[in-house]
Amino acid sequence: MTDWFYPLPPLIEGTLLKRYKRFFADIELETGEVITAHCPNTGPMTGVCHIGGRVLVSQSSDPRRKLAYTWELAEVNDTVPTWAGVNTALPNRVVKSLLEARQIPELGDYTTIRPEVRYGGDGKSRIDFVIAGEDAAPITYIEVKNTTWAKGTLALFPDTVTTRGQKHLRELTALIPTAQAVMLYFINRGDCTAFSPGDEADPTYGLLLREAIAKGVQILPCRFDITPAGLRYLGLAPLVLA
Repeated sequence: MTDWFYPLPPLIEGTLLKRYKRFFADIELETGEVITAHCPNTGPMTGVCHIGGRVLVSQSSDPRRKLAYTWELAEVNDTVPTWAGVNTALPNRVVKSLLEARQIPELGDYTTIRPEVRYGGDGKSRIDFVIAGEDAAPITYIEVKNTTWAKGTLALFPDTVTTRGQKHLRELTALIPTAQAVMLYFINRGDCTAFSPGDEADPTYGLLLREAIAKGVQILPCRFDITPAGLRYLGLAPLVLA
């Protein structure tokens, strides 16, 4: 565990009543008030979305917002309750902060960080980050994937068929050897100690990931301790491919 910490805004506790139309969640706050919060996660949220479960929301004072509340965390794991991140916009902000603080030594030395860079054969894809040094070494492309599905202490990605994720793996693999390519799995729950591809949910993705590794794509499964106060970086989880 490192001393690096990413704070979260003040959060309000409630109980999840319903999630619907992907973007909406009805939540009963501790005061008894029922609010509709924005759900910033369009995926199935396997193992994370529990009706009747404890959740935490943030509140915005921006009058332009249609929904003042955002669903941020959900309590998971009946055996040892822990918090998992719901807001899929958060991992990129956290990774940017990690990169700026040079907290991922596996990435080596670099002097510049560029987010949202166009790349790929058609030029229509965007990579989450590109880092580069001052020398002539190849630049590094980094794709970030939010990861919350788990079986026991094993984090898994993806939790559903993802043609977009498959495309990202193919594009990262195509960068080798003229550039360095990194797939960073953001393990957004603190109860997982290892990472594996979600072969059960998307076997094609699992095959592509193994092919990417064989061709030189670097895999960084990054662990985080998630609390209502914020996120603490725990380092890398072992990669399990068996």
